[in-house]
This record gives sequence, C-alpha cells and structure tokens, in this order.
Amino acid sequence: MSSPTRPLPGWSVPLFFIVGAVSQYLGAAIGVFLFETIEPATVAWLRAAAAAAVLVCWRRPWRVRWTRHSLLVTAGFGLVTVCMNVAFYESISRIPLGTAVAIEFAGPVAVAALGSRRVRDGLAVLLVAAGVVLLAGTQTRGQSDVSADVQWVGVALALIAAVMWAGYILLGKRVADTGDGVDSLAVGMALGAAVLAPILVTTQSLRDASVFADPRTWLLGAGIGVLSSAIPYALDQRVLATIGRARFALLLALLPATAAVVGAAVLAQHPSVGEIGGIALVMLALVISARAAPAAQGPAAP
Repeated sequence: MSSPTRPLPGWSVPLFFIVGAVSQYLGAAIGVFLFETIEPATVAWLRAAAAAAVLVCWRRPWRVRWTRHSLLVTAGFGLVTVCMNVAFYESISRIPLGTAVAIEFAGPVAVAALGSRRVRDGLAVLLVAAGVVLLAGTQTRGQSDVSADVQWVGVALALIAAVMWAGYILLGKRVADTGDGVDSLAVGMALGAAVLAPILVTTQSLRDASVFADPRTWLLGAGIGVLSSAIPYALDQRVLATIGRARFALLLALLPATAAVVGAAVLAQHPSVGEIGGIALVMLALVISARAAPAAQGPAAP
C-alpha cells in the first residue's frame, strides 16, 4: 500500500475546497456547449471517462496492493459517483440549474444532520436548509413555460442525484480513510465509466452516433472531465482525509456561492436578491460550523 495521505492544515481546508468548487463549475460551463448536440447522460459519461483516464495515468493505481474488500468499496464509490453525475446532468436538462442544485443539497444536508452531535452544527444545518429552500423558491419562479411532466421528471432525477451525493460522501470518506483515496478515485471512476459505457454509449449512438466522430466532442469532454471531476474529486479526497463527513457535507454548501460567481463571470448569470439571500444563509451556516471546530476529526457517525 502507498503511504497514508497526510492531513491538510486546518486553515487550508476551505481553500482547497473552494479551488475544487471553482474548477467544477468551470467544467459545467463547458458542458453547456455540448447539451445542444449530445445527450446529457453522454456528457456525464464523457466527464467520467476523461477523468478516469487522467487519474489512472497520474496515479498508476496498479502499484497499490488491492484486496477484495477495497476493490468492492472502490467500485461502489465509482458507480455512485458516475450515477450522481448522470442523474444531475439529466436533471438540469429538464429543470433550472439552481433548482436542481437546491434539491440535490438534500443529500449532503441529510448526511450533516445525521453525522452531527453539536448544537452549533444543528443550527448550521437548519441555516443551510433555509438557504437551500430560499434558493429553490427563487429559481422556480417564472418557469411556467416548462411542462409539469418534464418538471416532475427533473425533480425526481435531482432527488436521485441527492441520494447519490450522500452515498458519495459516505463512501468517499471510507476510501479516504484508507490513505489511498486518490488511487481509489482513479480506479472507481474507471470502473464506473466502464460499467455504464454499454448503456450510455448505445443510447447516444441510437440518437446520433456522428457526435463520436467529432473531435470537438472529445476535446470538450476531456476538459469537462479534468475540470469537473479529476481536479475537484482529487481535492475532495485530501479534504475528506482531514475532516469528518458532517463538516465536509456543510462545506459542500459553498457550491451555490461558487456557482453564482462562476455563472456571473462566465455565463453572465447574475444572481437575484433572493439568490443572494439564500447564499448568505449558507455562508452564515459555514461560519457557525467552522468556529471552535477541531482541526481534524475522525470519521463522523453515519
């Protein structure tokens, strides 16, 4: 086995997380250019496959001595991660991005609520929930042009993504605790992309197989994979090796704020007053949770 991952200094954890979040949403902005010609699930698969290729070449995980148990956990982690991305991409093709993000936060918020024992963390979870509700309410206004059926399918897919997100946190902490988190991430992403390839590639081929002959598809797919998966998920493993699941789940609440900044800078999507209010509640929750928190805590109770 490789040497255990050294925990990060406590002060640097938010910085590592923000860098990963910015990278993730820059990749999402690239993905917007592919949705017009490629199935959202195919974009998610391209993202996973590209990330797996980069991570495997970087980490060379065949040097690690794998056990049957570690491979099973790693495979589960990879499948959950890829399925989370597929469900989320399919969701945002049917409902507004902000609405999907808000619904998806039900997963990490649930993990934080179940994994916390401090009153301070309980208050933080309530504030996160209030911020997510405010963001959802703001995003769903003025969407009457979208049919009810399509909206409900999108909501259901976002809820599936929320469940998968919770699984990503739980399984991600387990692989991080082994000290080989990034190696497990590389193998897991590769296994997840390989298992789902026959389904997702066949579906896209039946709709329009010509996209696979377009170099733009692979170039943009590679960019999405590196920015949205390889970089942020590798940084996640460093963060998860330092802190517990509950604090990690609350750190995930930084994503709406990061998405708003990237959306304004890249896509000219300026947040409304309601969105700013929701983001402010989330940020307040993070400040409350961070105060007097231990520098590094062990695995939180599931």
